[in-house]
Amino acid sequence: MNKKELGKFGEEAAAEYLKLQGYEILALNFRCRLGEVDIICKKDNQVVFCEVKTRTTDACGTPGEAVTEAKKDKIRKVAAVYMMWEKVTNYQVGFDVIEINCNHIENAF
Repeated sequence: MNKKELGKFGEEAAAEYLKLQGYEILALNFRCRLGEVDIICKKDNQVVFCEVKTRTTDACGTPGEAVTEAKKDKIRKVAAVYMMWEKVTNYQVGFDVIEINCNHIENAF
């Protein structure tokens, strides 16, 4: 599985997880000229912008540690564009990171 396929797998798994947690998925891979947000969802009175990070190893740190301040800033800007384009008002806004760790332990026992 290449990096792109792994990322898509993680985003699909994260979306299914969010649905099971009672979130309504509003958009997947929302893009504008400022960047992209992996998942935009809603629960109760909150719209949540999710960055999904999928890793097969923690050798370079946890998936969440890969979300830099620059990436957070970009997500905030893309979120503002989404809120404006979709005329979303009267909602709290949240920013989540969803970590997907895929570990295949061959001959584990």
